Amino acid sequence: HVQLVESGGGLVQAGGPLRLSCAASGRTFSSYSMGWFRQAPGKQREFVAAISGSGGNTYYADSVKGRFTISRDNAKKTVALQMNSLKPEDTAAYYCAATLSSTRLREKYEYTYWGQGTQVTASS
Repeated sequence: HVQLVESGGGLVQAGGPLRLSCAASGRTFSSYSMGWFRQAPGKQREFVAAISGSGGNTYYADSVKGRFTISRDNAKKTVALQMNSLKPEDTAAYYCAATLSSTRLREKYEYTYWGQGTQVTASS
């Protein structure tokens, strides 16, 4: 069983950086692939980024590629999302998620555990 808690959200000027963190429970953290998803009001939850259990493979949505970086520290049982050059369209609630799957990591239905979410607002 995995419990996930996000932190680091807030209000930031467009063009600025923000770093989100996700702290996980459990003794088998490295067995899980981790993902970040986001959901804006009136829109569906969408894939943002994912990382394999070892950290050796990363995946990004086209909309954030080159601006966002996902990373993990298995010793600390944390996952981070470094967001740079934020745009107003990045505004959403961001969710951390975990799955034992190593494939189809862009699909939200592959994830078993979800955090509570943290709000990111990029203002112009």
